[in-house]
This record gives sequence, C-alpha cells and structure tokens, in this order.
Amino acid sequence: MRRPLGGDDRGQVSVEFMGLLPLILLVLVLLWQCVLIGYTYSLAAHAADRGARAATATEGGGEGACRSAAEKQLPSAWRAGATTSCVPDAGLWKAAVHLRVPVLFPGVGTFPWPLVTGTAGAAKEARG
Repeated sequence: MRRPLGGDDRGQVSVEFMGLLPLILLVLVLLWQCVLIGYTYSLAAHAADRGARAATATEGGGEGACRSAAEKQLPSAWRAGATTSCVPDAGLWKAAVHLRVPVLFPGVGTFPWPLVTGTAGAAKEARG
C-alpha cells in the first residue's frame, strides 16, 4: 500500500522538543542562578547576625570575635571573597558581611559586579 504524499507527521514531537530544549535549559540555568543569589543574601544576613551577637559577648567579645563568628558561619565556597566589618556605635555592635555571588557552581567563579551585603546589629547588654 502507498503512503499519502504529504501527511506523515511521525517524529514531529521529537523535532519540536529538540528545538525547545536550549530554551528549557536556559530557563533552568537562570532559575538556579536566582536560587544562588537568594541563598547568598541569606548567608550574608545570618553571618552578620552571628557576628554582631558574638561581639556583644560579655567575655571575649569585640571585633575579633565578631569577625571570627561571622566567617565561621559561611560555607567554604563563600569565604573566598568574603569581607566582614564590625564597628561599635553607642552601645551597639554593627556587623556587615559582604559576599560575592557564585556563578552556577559555588567555588568555581563569581560575578564581577557589586557584592551582596548582610547587616545586623546587637546591643551590648549590661551585666547585672
């Protein structure tokens, strides 16, 4: 039996899927990068909070404790470009942690534009 001349569409779904596959992969990569950006903001805020709390410790507090506690909270892939600043301000310790956002895989590379910043403050409580 003869096949109809213009009407065989077997394999059409596969061809269309292969045409859309690069777009699907691009969307997945962009979504993953957005997750990394959000996670970096979360890490920076958490590290700054821990640093500010450590600075207010009654014994052994201060700038050194602040920096140490903040850096200890960061995963190793984010520590490479991290900077931490801790300053006292009228009975309040303010901590700021600056991190670079990784590109696709933490520890491989970072974006060149400005850093993600997390800030926190904690009041030094009086002993009583």
